[in-house]
Amino acid sequence: MSVDLKAIENATKEILKAIKEDPNREGLVKTPKRVAKAFEHICGGYFKDPKVILNDALFESTNNEMVVVRNIEFYSMCEHHILPFFGRVHVAYIPDKKVVGLSKIPRMVDVFARRLQIQEQLTEQIADAIMDVVKPKGVGVVIHARHMCMEMRGVESKYSYTSSSALRGIFLEEKTREEFFHIINAPVQNHF
Repeated sequence: MSVDLKAIENATKEILKAIKEDPNREGLVKTPKRVAKAFEHICGGYFKDPKVILNDALFESTNNEMVVVRNIEFYSMCEHHILPFFGRVHVAYIPDKKVVGLSKIPRMVDVFARRLQIQEQLTEQIADAIMDVVKPKGVGVVIHARHMCMEMRGVESKYSYTSSSALRGIFLEEKTREEFFHIINAPVQNHF
């Protein structure tokens, strides 16, 4: 299953006409096809199951300390204006007999991000998927993002960003929450 490319092309032509552009102008002739292909990629998360991605790489483990994946880049589209928002996600969990392959966390973030979204819901979806599949003692997710619906239109607040968090399980306890925020806010040494 995938997006209806022809429908997106036709809708793009109508939008071009509505803003008094000529869809047959040289620079715009291929624009509807390009927009359709872009939306196929940008909204590809509708056709993938993030829980399947996580389930693909679950491993038994005796580890019971915090696992943190920081600075996961993401790009999404605001469901209110269909304008981009983008930024970084920090995900942490404390295993309870199982760990998930580290690369699966950014893949799962990407699946949720490649849907029309609001940042608050994206944050919740990431935390809930890890809780449901990995079944850790707790999960913490923080997202920092810039929203073009705030920067390009409306209030036009340049370079402002929005932070959201979702905490589950043991991350609701002050000590664990503090450790998580300390880790994600610590400077990264570039010795890699």
